[in-house]
Amino acid sequence: MGASSLIVLICAAVAFSAGGIAIAKFMVKGTKNTAKGEAYECGIPAKGTPWDQFNVGYYLFALIFLIFDVELIFLYPWAVVVKSIGWPAFVEIVIFMFILFMGFLYAHKKGALKWM
Repeated sequence: MGASSLIVLICAAVAFSAGGIAIAKFMVKGTKNTAKGEAYECGIPAKGTPWDQFNVGYYLFALIFLIFDVELIFLYPWAVVVKSIGWPAFVEIVIFMFILFMGFLYAHKKGALKWM
């Protein structure tokens, strides 16, 4: 697989993308409907401006979830090699889980896990 394969792949990707967009432009009847341009919020009509401020607690809650979710991804490779490595792997995962648990306790103590 040399440079020619990469060029063919890029050309095919551009052709398929442009072809799909072109077919959609020619085949689909366009309508001018103002409701289609509005933001959809679970069927509830939008109120206020799009620049309204949200409580920072929602973002904090989401970030804490992502941190713990990404940390749990590291458990899979550990589970795959734990038998071949032995006790050092077990000690390392205990330390890892301890640090993760301390982060959870810190977030709980600061009140970051309380919903608004």
